[in-house]
Amino acid sequence: MENLFSLKGKIALVTGASYGIGFAIASAYAKAGAAIVFNEINRELLDRGLAAYREAGIAARGYVCDVTDEEQVSGMVAQIGQDAGTVDILVNNAGIIRRIPMHEMSAAEFRKVIDIDLNGPFIVSKAVIPGMMKKGGGKIINICSMMSELGRETVSAYAAAKGGLKMLTRNIASEYGEYNIQCNGIGPGYIATPQTAPLREMQPDGSRHPFDRFIIAKTPAARWGTTGDLEGPALFLASAASDFVNGHILYVDGGILAYIGKQP
Repeated sequence: MENLFSLKGKIALVTGASYGIGFAIASAYAKAGAAIVFNEINRELLDRGLAAYREAGIAARGYVCDVTDEEQVSGMVAQIGQDAGTVDILVNNAGIIRRIPMHEMSAAEFRKVIDIDLNGPFIVSKAVIPGMMKKGGGKIINICSMMSELGRETVSAYAAAKGGLKMLTRNIASEYGEYNIQCNGIGPGYIATPQTAPLREMQPDGSRHPFDRFIIAKTPAARWGTTGDLEGPALFLASAASDFVNGHILYVDGGILAYIGKQP
């Protein structure tokens, strides 16, 4: 059973993994024996990530690369091949969100979100798939979202991108399954990170933040998720334990998508 979940000897590329969900997943892979490589959009974020990995005792390699730039991505994957070896596991984690009412959002702002959250995973997956085919297999894990299934105010571009990413996941599985490449997605629920901390702060009167109350009420688990909650699912989808799981989106959401909510 231990060997079933081992990543010993594997090369894992996690995009945008200097902090947050990407860092947690990469750290879990390192504990399971994988060699970690990651990218960031600029040197500042890259150095921040490298310092965090060093502090955690993980010997990660980092690269400055824009996932929306096909030439940069091809160059990075080639360099990873020279530095570490063929990528066995890809986690398409890099992404952004812009919370703007749709009627106020410019087409340029919409395209920016689509470019990073949907075109980026296409470009990076496209770059690693030939190596996986030649090697005889691989794992691609796309970080989807509950917005792959649901709509919500102000996130039209994000929902469109994550809905598209769900279908890209299924199509990669359909097109490359015969090469022993499994492509699956993880759809995180609301995760407690530094970015969401303001939404969880207690109010001056001692009450919960309104959005915090909303999330707790909508989640059967009655709590926010943690980055640690994503580690096991991410390890499963990267390991031999999921060799016959393909085109699946695993929602790690505390039950939100299954729940209609409490009666008023």
